Amino acid sequence: MGLLEQCEETFGTSDLYQVLGVRSGASEGEIRRGYRKVSLQVHPDRVTDVEKEKATEKFQILGKVYAVLSDGEQRGLYDEQGIVDEEADIVKQDRDWEEYWRLLFKKVTVADIKEFEAKYKGSEEEMTDIKQAYLDFEGDMDGIMESVLCSTPGDESRIRAILEAAIKAQELPAYTTFTKETASKQRARKRRGDREAKEAEVMRQELGLEEGNDSLKLLIQNKQKDREKQMDNFLAAMEAKYCANSQKGKKGAKKGKN
Repeated sequence: MGLLEQCEETFGTSDLYQVLGVRSGASEGEIRRGYRKVSLQVHPDRVTDVEKEKATEKFQILGKVYAVLSDGEQRGLYDEQGIVDEEADIVKQDRDWEEYWRLLFKKVTVADIKEFEAKYKGSEEEMTDIKQAYLDFEGDMDGIMESVLCSTPGDESRIRAILEAAIKAQELPAYTTFTKETASKQRARKRRGDREAKEAEVMRQELGLEEGNDSLKLLIQNKQKDREKQMDNFLAAMEAKYCANSQKGKKGAKKGKN
């Protein structure tokens, strides 16, 4: 049975993009995150012994789907003709798909996140993100605080000061949503932040992070309108830092073969 038939039988669709829950024009990062998200749901380590055999089969199929869509040549063939080259090594070879998964997704530790946070906060990148968020949300601090990576309730006064300075320097427009924000709205945001801090433990488990670090609860709060979007954005940023070298290595290896 070919890969497309396996997908139809196991996931109810032969569309490789739908299997990973991404759009057909998805970027490499989106495909990678789609693979991570779906594969986490069926990872053999996360199911009971009774479900393990079926989960292992699903896990292997997902690995092949990702292998096809992450390979430029194979993805091009699928996009153009709607077929998969079943004789290609990435599909045919007897690979340890769990080991493949672990190599792709290095476990993010608290130390990794703290290092990322330390370099990001106060950087030009963060400054740019803050100003862009201000424009995107037209001065609404709720949206700004949800959007800026690594921001916590404790960062609000700092972020507000950055924006006020930029408005004074005429780098940004003075949206009344920002300049005239009511105290009641600020209090509501504080209450929401406290509630989300308690929910961070759930996020910690989903991301597979270590326990026992209080700052982590503030760091991985739900900053987006839903947890799924927040996780995707957070992982995207972490992947940009920790997965770039592995991607370069893979491209170098391909060039060496040609």
